Amino acid sequence: MPAARVEYIAPWWVVWLHSVPHLGLRLQRVDSTFSPGDETYQESLLFLGVVAAVGLGLNLIFLAVYLVCTCCCRRDHTVQTKQSNSCCVTWTAVVAGLLCCAAVGVGFYGNSETNDGVYQLIYSLDNANHTFSGIDELVSTNIQKMQVDLEQHLAPLSEIFAARGDYIQTLKFIQQMAGNIINQLSGLPVWREVTTQLTELSHQTAYVEYYRWLSYLLLFILDLVICLVTCLGLARRSKCLLASMLCCGVLTLILSWASLAADTAAAVGTSDFCVAPDVYILNNTQSQISSEVTRYYLHCSQSLSSPFQQSLTAFQRSLTTMQIQVTGLLQFAVPLFPTAEKDLLGIQSLLNSSETSLHQLTAMLDCRGLHKDYLDALTGICYDGIEGLLFLGLFSILAALAFSTLTCAGSRAWEHFINRNQAILFGGNPRYENVPLIGRGSPPPTYSPSMRATYMSVADEHLRHYEFPS
Repeated sequence: MPAARVEYIAPWWVVWLHSVPHLGLRLQRVDSTFSPGDETYQESLLFLGVVAAVGLGLNLIFLAVYLVCTCCCRRDHTVQTKQSNSCCVTWTAVVAGLLCCAAVGVGFYGNSETNDGVYQLIYSLDNANHTFSGIDELVSTNIQKMQVDLEQHLAPLSEIFAARGDYIQTLKFIQQMAGNIINQLSGLPVWREVTTQLTELSHQTAYVEYYRWLSYLLLFILDLVICLVTCLGLARRSKCLLASMLCCGVLTLILSWASLAADTAAAVGTSDFCVAPDVYILNNTQSQISSEVTRYYLHCSQSLSSPFQQSLTAFQRSLTTMQIQVTGLLQFAVPLFPTAEKDLLGIQSLLNSSETSLHQLTAMLDCRGLHKDYLDALTGICYDGIEGLLFLGLFSILAALAFSTLTCAGSRAWEHFINRNQAILFGGNPRYENVPLIGRGSPPPTYSPSMRATYMSVADEHLRHYEFPS
């Protein structure tokens, strides 16, 4: 058999993530070997989430301190300074919006890559499951042929050949060969438990992946909506709209850090598996399949002989012997006993179908097909899957940075917004903001009667004190 194995080599990002220090919640060093059932290993992945939570806390503290400083340290500025600060805030908001769009673009790519990798894993699991199920079906079908179907033809032949001891001996020999075939087939592995586990794993993976993909899609849409509406609030100088969107932005900031924690833990845990997948599979399949069979499918190298070769060869030898015996009976016994022809032809047809099943079974038990499914699964989860998780982590960082910047810009823009009573007084025209007509040293322009009344009322307020009624 030619070498069929394409060597699996862990990508650099898997090695890099595997080298991340694994620490427990008490900061003790934990073995980085992939063992999801171990509580200490689970704590090491949970610790990565705690680190992300600390990052979220520092981010929120920074924003809180910045907002307090912005509210408490306001000073009077000239018009030129206000205009300069307003321009700076505008460009900061634009940069934050562009950064948010870039983060969403990176997130879309990472989400698609992860989804492709996971579904390649699912496809490989289903394909391997189909092969295992086919092997069990062929084995059970051939055992039934040798135990039940063959006996239905041998019983009437024993009555027909009752007077001929030599023909009876031939029938007993055929029955003995059928027993040998049954013994050889019974020695093959039974994959029923494996197929059950693979089916459950495939369904659970597809279920989790669907909601993971959908959750990120909704998060991307939420980020874009909040970013666009916040920029709209800045452009429209709407305090209500800006305040609402900034609150939503803080919520999105929390979601970004939470997604970063989940992505980091998933990427590191998957990388621990991808560094040495053969070792983990060998250690966790010993109770179901022999190590020899597992190594045969995992390595599939020319130096390894098939553990089923002896059984398949004995199957072929017994089948050929039975065919020779049945051919001899058809040639010599049928002329003497014509009624035996029907059952002998039935046995011959049964043996021919068993030979076809033997070729199919040999092809299915060969390591090349299942080993290809194994490599495809590793490629999907260790290359595309983890790469997508890294891009999703980058999305989370960029989104957190974008919304932090947008929150700071919103707080700075708040003090530049015109007062709503002042906007009504001057007809909503910002050209007249902070530019009183009184004391300008130049005659006012021509006013309409309503505007003149407004002007006169403002002038009276500046020339006299308020008189309160008793």
